[in-house]
Amino acid sequence: MHPARKQRLILVVLLVALSSAAVGFVAYAMRSNMDYFYAPTAFAAGEVPFEKRIRAGGCVVPGSIVRDDDSLDVRFALTDGDAELEVVFDKILPDLFAEGEAAVVTGKLQQGGYVRADQVLAKHDESYTPPEVADSMRGKADCQGDAKI
Repeated sequence: MHPARKQRLILVVLLVALSSAAVGFVAYAMRSNMDYFYAPTAFAAGEVPFEKRIRAGGCVVPGSIVRDDDSLDVRFALTDGDAELEVVFDKILPDLFAEGEAAVVTGKLQQGGYVRADQVLAKHDESYTPPEVADSMRGKADCQGDAKI
C-alpha cells in the first residue's frame, strides 16, 4: 500500500473511532436525564421502577386533594380511568391546578407506592391536555367536567 493511502486510511479510522466514542459519551450522559412517562395503570401493574425519575399524568381525582396545615405538603390522586396514583408534592401548586383537571407530575416512585413529585404541571386552558395524558386516558376518565378526552 502506498504510504499516502495508508496515512489517509489511518486518519479515517481514527476519525470514525473518535466520533463513535463522542456519540457514545453523549448517549450515556443523556441516559440519566431521560424521564419516562407512565400512566396510573402502569403503577398499579408494578411496571414502574422505584427511585428513578419518571413522569406520570392523569386527571386529578375530585375530593382527593389534602393539604397539610403545617407545611406546603399536598397529597392528591391522579387517575387514567382504570387506576389511581397517589402523589405527594411539597411546593406551591400551579394556579390552574384543580380537581377534575389534567395534570402531569415529575418525580420518583417511593416504596410506599406513591410518587414524591418535584414538579407539577397543570393544563393551561380548557382545550389543552398534555399529549401523554390524552393518549393514556383516551375514552376512559372524565377529566373536563362532562367532556371526555
